[in-house]
Amino acid sequence: MKQAIVGVSALRKKYGSQEVVKGISFTVNEGEVFGILGPNGAGKTTTLEMIEALRPIDDGQVTLDGLDVRREPQRVKERIGIQLQSSSFFDKMTLTEHIGMFASMYGATVDPQQLLQEVELADKAGSYVEKLSGGQKQRFSIAVALVNQPRVLFLDEPTTGLDPQARRHLWDLIKQIKKKGITVILTTHYMEEAELLCDRVAIMDNGEIIALDTPSQLVKDLLGKGFKKDVVVQQATLEDVFIDLTGKELRE
Repeated sequence: MKQAIVGVSALRKKYGSQEVVKGISFTVNEGEVFGILGPNGAGKTTTLEMIEALRPIDDGQVTLDGLDVRREPQRVKERIGIQLQSSSFFDKMTLTEHIGMFASMYGATVDPQQLLQEVELADKAGSYVEKLSGGQKQRFSIAVALVNQPRVLFLDEPTTGLDPQARRHLWDLIKQIKKKGITVILTTHYMEEAELLCDRVAIMDNGEIIALDTPSQLVKDLLGKGFKKDVVVQQATLEDVFIDLTGKELRE
């Protein structure tokens, strides 16, 4: 039986009179990739920030790796990795220097070169963050999030704005992280991405979870309602054509 590493129970958050997270409950199993999907304003990022102990919980309970997030936020932060935005880095520090700085904050011992190798940035070890492409910055932000060997890694729309090659390389990186036994919780607007990466997904709208299951089961449930597409579904997409013609290698 799969063991839950994150438990969310009756979680609520208000901003003034507006309730943006409305008593949601779900669990995330150890070692899975769990997706939270929903339109803008659905409450996805607020939910993540409460689980990460970055935003106060108004009501309800969140546990992570056996810890109560409200009672032991600092211990929770020591066990998680969060994908930082590029604005969180110093333009005139090298990638190696950044990794050393973040490792010192956690009291962790890491091999910067090995970590950069894992995210395909070993050749950029001495480069400044400001010189990286969008895809490189995203992969570097994940490298930094792995410095403390987290139990749970949080990725908030990790592939937004990336070209097809960079996006697929990031998908491969997430798959490798999962193979190491790290639990991944991500948000995304790309349904293909969720289908490919996520073991289960929760769909949010207006602060509520309106569906939660495996991607394949959610599709089966829809078909069971009699849903039919107006067009014939092809075995390949235009993005597949693009990758086939231009190659899978990164253009950076």
